[in-house]
Amino acid sequence: MVQSKFENYLYDLGFFLKEKAKDAKKSVKTASDSEDVAYQEGYVMAYFEVIDLMKQQAKAFNIAEKDIGLADIDPERDLL
Repeated sequence: MVQSKFENYLYDLGFFLKEKAKDAKKSVKTASDSEDVAYQEGYVMAYFEVIDLMKQQAKAFNIAEKDIGLADIDPERDLL
């Protein structure tokens, strides 16, 4: 029971971070001026770092990326 709770938490966390990262990436394209663009790009880079770290740690612990909701995102391809 406890293990399932943690698995669900990690899956939801990965899923929601991925969705927020994609939304942040869209915000870069709709930014109105250079300061806003720089801010939005920094925001996307923060998501890049978090998602990349989660994927690296999943690999180190032999956890499938699908189990943490991140199998369908490549931080370098989708966020840079």
